[in-house]
Amino acid sequence: MEHDEKLMSGEESLRIITDMINRTRGNIRHASFHLLLWGWLVLLCSLADYLITNFTSFDKSYYIWWLTIPGVFVSLAYGYTRGKKQTVYTYTDRVYMWTWLALLPTAAIMIVMLIGNNVYFLGSFMLMLVGMPAFMSGIMIRFRPLILGGISFWVLALVGHFSGPHIASLSVPAAMLLGYLIPGYMLRKEENNGTV
Repeated sequence: MEHDEKLMSGEESLRIITDMINRTRGNIRHASFHLLLWGWLVLLCSLADYLITNFTSFDKSYYIWWLTIPGVFVSLAYGYTRGKKQTVYTYTDRVYMWTWLALLPTAAIMIVMLIGNNVYFLGSFMLMLVGMPAFMSGIMIRFRPLILGGISFWVLALVGHFSGPHIASLSVPAAMLLGYLIPGYMLRKEENNGTV
């Protein structure tokens, strides 16, 4: 049996590996949609919650957070349709996807466990939790603004925890701005400029 396989040169192997790494980074960097969707949704909900709690007599300001449920479906639908269009999946793509998907049940369980127990700490716990996938995503795509965004979630979780209920409520929108919106718009700019 004759082998028609051609041995690759070191240069060709390096080119293929580099191409796969760049493709993975490009696939993941298209995540600006999710960062912007969740950044704006949580920023608006947290500001509305703060304003309702502090400037009205309505005692159920947490109802505003029900708006995040449609956000979950929009996010999942977008990810599903984008995934169907993607032609190459790498290990990093899968780790990235499952890192963020693991956040959903973890956050839901944490919310159920914390309801009724100093609810104003919930924002700090959520920021602490969300900091991990944001930080890891920044590491995976080597994107410093998202790494710093993940760190800002952790710092603002501590600020919110130790500053009392009024300031804690404002740490969430600040984290959305620093951790999701600024990196999200920077990623979007790279996508539009074709530098992804």
